[in-house]
Amino acid sequence: MSGRVVLAVDGGNSKTDLALVREDGELLALARGGGSSPHQLGIDRAFDVLGELFARAVEEARVEAPVACAQVLLAGVDFPREVNAAVEHAANRGWALHTTVGNDTFAVLRAGTDRGWGVAIVCGAGINCVGVAPDGRHTRFPALGPTTGDWGGGYDLGIAAVSAAARSEDGRGPVTSLERAVPAHFGCTSPSELAESIHFGAIAERRVVELAPIVLAEAADDPVAASIRDRLAGEVVALARVALARLDLTEESVDVVLGGGLFQSGDAGLVAAVAAGLGEVAPRTTLRVAEAPPVLGAALLGLDELGAPPAALARLRRALAAPEPVRSSGG
Repeated sequence: MSGRVVLAVDGGNSKTDLALVREDGELLALARGGGSSPHQLGIDRAFDVLGELFARAVEEARVEAPVACAQVLLAGVDFPREVNAAVEHAANRGWALHTTVGNDTFAVLRAGTDRGWGVAIVCGAGINCVGVAPDGRHTRFPALGPTTGDWGGGYDLGIAAVSAAARSEDGRGPVTSLERAVPAHFGCTSPSELAESIHFGAIAERRVVELAPIVLAEAADDPVAASIRDRLAGEVVALARVALARLDLTEESVDVVLGGGLFQSGDAGLVAAVAAGLGEVAPRTTLRVAEAPPVLGAALLGLDELGAPPAALARLRRALAAPEPVRSSGG
């Protein structure tokens, strides 16, 4: 097979996508497996997961290692020491002649805009943000949860919903439809029954992440659920505002890309709340929901590295489905 090949990895907490792409933009193989976050699995097991997927992909594509370059973008790679450890492991595997390792938010940003720069906020189980300036400067947040001041993502929405339901039941808080909807999701009849089930381990607390879509659905008619949704929107706007300010882009025309399951669910109320808030702090931004899988962004970064022409980038976008602009948040 002629033509240089890119290895692209989007490794998340729950799933991993690995693609092999030829420099002309042809998608040669796409393999999916379980999560590969070094933070969740440890660095050795995370790279074992990637190795299994790579073996499947090269067999399907009928290519040989090492390929020309690799973009390995992983959840849980937040600090330089984590990047360095991942780079060392990738080099030892011999998958590519040159490997770039980074956080998976970079994949979302590149998938969401052909400019190659801007701001991306990812809301999955948690929340994260990256900003890239036209001159290549980066800004990021540690994204370690409450210890680094973070609130947002499916887990936090779920816990907030459980709390609101309990306070509605016992009278400490306002009445909310979450009092019914939250326990019903788990087959319970009341918030107090749900609390007891979580306390004794019959229902794992981590499953509260499943409640995020329920919060967004109830927010259309319930003020308490709407306040939880709007808090998330405010956190997204705060991350974007700070990223834009750090990169001196507040007054510039910038793409702000929203990725992750909470935004890809297509909830119009959440996107509208983010757009309204963003319009107040950075009126020239254009808001986009990245509907394409983040592995597209990793592959595009690899093609960028090889100097692939626009036609190759467009070909790959067609193969993996390109995102569309959602709305402009201002002037």
